[in-house]
Amino acid sequence: MAAAAVAGARPLQRISPREEGEDLAAGEEEHRARRGTSASSSSSARPPAGEPAAAAGMVVIVGATGTGKTKLSIDAARELGGEVVNADKIQLYAGLDVTTNKVPLADRRGVPHHLLGAVRPEAGELPPSSFRSIAAATAASIAARRRVPVVAGGSNSLIHALLAAGRFDASSADPFSAARNRPALRSPCCLLWVDVEEALLAEYLDRRVDDMVGAGMVEELREYFAATTPAERAAHAGLGKAIGVAELGDHFAGRTSFRAAIDDIKANTRDLAAAQVSKIRRMADDWGWPIRRLDASATVRARLDAAGPAAESASWERDVRWPGLAAIRSFLRERDGGGTTTTTINGDQTEEDEPRMRCCGDVVVG
Repeated sequence: MAAAAVAGARPLQRISPREEGEDLAAGEEEHRARRGTSASSSSSARPPAGEPAAAAGMVVIVGATGTGKTKLSIDAARELGGEVVNADKIQLYAGLDVTTNKVPLADRRGVPHHLLGAVRPEAGELPPSSFRSIAAATAASIAARRRVPVVAGGSNSLIHALLAAGRFDASSADPFSAARNRPALRSPCCLLWVDVEEALLAEYLDRRVDDMVGAGMVEELREYFAATTPAERAAHAGLGKAIGVAELGDHFAGRTSFRAAIDDIKANTRDLAAAQVSKIRRMADDWGWPIRRLDASATVRARLDAAGPAAESASWERDVRWPGLAAIRSFLRERDGGGTTTTTINGDQTEEDEPRMRCCGDVVVG
């Protein structure tokens, strides 16, 4: 889909920003109207003419599917006065909420979410270049209201599009496959990676697929296939890539058994998680992007072992939420020119003349 299609009214639906994110077309048109320019992909050290600068002070949370990115984004937004910007390319589209794992409204705990379910499926696939413009404008709007933009999602192509400095060429090859591509960050940000041990995550993802089946994924997709024609589904170039659509579509058409379809969904989800981790490692190791790794393995292990909510919460607080929030606060103090940082460890407060971690200085992985 060309960028111009994003600005048209018909492909997009108006959805409340506090429920399902902002209307992408309206956000882009408002930005253009304010600037008096049209979208552009030309580049220099400064943002190209007509292209919004990425908001200084963004928090960006990456990770494989199922690791807890959404939970941390909501924790951070609630604690720091922020709003979440979705960077999952499948969750951009309206519909199939169970299949695409959109966070339910009740679980957002009052945190505004943007670009979540905001594109009509028939609009086609939103290109990274359009996401770059729209997400940057959304984050800038959040920052202008003196709130913290918290970008969260597992689509690393969108993360690259939003954060990479210099000329953004939408027609170029996959940035993660180009051996000499080492993009710099175009604005200061705090990058956090929620990670889980590979074998543990694979076991959890298999169980999560079973939970999604129990939550109505099969019924949701059966209704989707019954309500749409093959031509209509072919037009859903973005939404149709959600894991589960093709696999259960084969089952509904009698080409495979139900058990085989579920096994394929599990295998494809595990493969997706491995690919996501590989790209994150490339960001950190090859590109030098300053990423802080937060290990959620103990939390997932407690969930798999049915250790109970208290054990899960304790692991999450110790390994993910507390160090994540400490990293964000340290970054925001640096951005605002702060000096002394107060840190709480095991109930005791300590003061440091310099922040313990520079989120956008040296690479911190571990």
